[in-house]
Amino acid sequence: MTRSVWLKADSEVGDWETRKRRITAGLEAGVDWVLVDQHDVARVRELGEVNIAAFTGGDVHVMDAEGEEAEPDARIVGKDGEGDGTVDLPSDFSGSADLSALRQDGEDTPSGGYVRIRSKDYEGFAEAVAEEADYTIVIGDDWQIIPLENLIARVGDDTNLITGVQTAEDAKTAYETLELGAQGVLLDTDDHDEIRRTVEVRDEAGREQLDLAWAEVTDIEQTGSADRVCIDTGSLMEHDEGMLIGSMSRGLFFVHAETAESPYVASRPFRVNAGAVHAYVRTPDGGTKYLSELQSGDEVQVVDVDGNTREAIVGRAKIEKRPMFRVQAETEDGDRIETLIQNAETIKMRTKDGRTAITDVERGDELLLYTEDTARHFGEAVEESIIEK
Repeated sequence: MTRSVWLKADSEVGDWETRKRRITAGLEAGVDWVLVDQHDVARVRELGEVNIAAFTGGDVHVMDAEGEEAEPDARIVGKDGEGDGTVDLPSDFSGSADLSALRQDGEDTPSGGYVRIRSKDYEGFAEAVAEEADYTIVIGDDWQIIPLENLIARVGDDTNLITGVQTAEDAKTAYETLELGAQGVLLDTDDHDEIRRTVEVRDEAGREQLDLAWAEVTDIEQTGSADRVCIDTGSLMEHDEGMLIGSMSRGLFFVHAETAESPYVASRPFRVNAGAVHAYVRTPDGGTKYLSELQSGDEVQVVDVDGNTREAIVGRAKIEKRPMFRVQAETEDGDRIETLIQNAETIKMRTKDGRTAITDVERGDELLLYTEDTARHFGEAVEESIIEK
């Protein structure tokens, strides 16, 4: 599930300068959406690239100061209406103005509803909104967790459920509620650090947790030279981070980033000396790419020794001819996997003793790696019998 962060920046936040500061902080942090009043859409477009949701009645075009029509990416009903309690809920939801707006056909039809959970009746109204809306934004006045649990259990994937929060810790709870969690959070804060932390929580919630395992080295030998790829990323990696690399997609070896200093070579904490051009590297979507295909702007998966993952952008892929080792290892279930890796003291793999230079790896050592049962076709996992040797 892809998580999102929405930033509340409508007139309730303050004057335009206050809203502008909040929106700018959100853009810099990397929020996915901003929620504004319709008359601010054009001004937000000028601030930067972000999805814009706007409160609207659903049947009125609002023009900006220069008379040009400003179109949001999503229209939201409920503010100054039934959703926030300005207008009383009807006893029969079939007579709801907000729901009627969501049921309209046409380009101007709202795609989202906004509901403050003021009572059990409003929780029921939120369920009705979820049946009609692509986005259902719910704000808990007194209770947050219980109504959210109820809505997650009842509406499932019928809508993108967005819940109101004020802190990154609240966002973490929302993403984890009932294990499924809300698809997004609507953050209401002016604190720039809190906005940034909430975006970090979003990123962590969407990342894989990999089960890494050990495999015993059964053979390691020097080979001739091959075209070797260094992956230089736009991120600094930690001492326990690296990438998953291998000649066979079913088994990828953990290769450390070049974070260690040496008497002869300065550290390059943005780099993984990955292997030969034919090898695979794992990507954040759970796929793989050939090292030879990598280019600036591509995403690769960074993983630490505990299996925690994150994304990094490739700055460049540097290919040079270098002498290589062939490494073969056997997993617990008897599968043998291999890779080619440069013959150099600066390339470190993970053994039971910690970071170990490839030049010091011997038969009988155990190397950290990631295995899966599926084969790969154009980087995608497929249920097919493929022989790799």
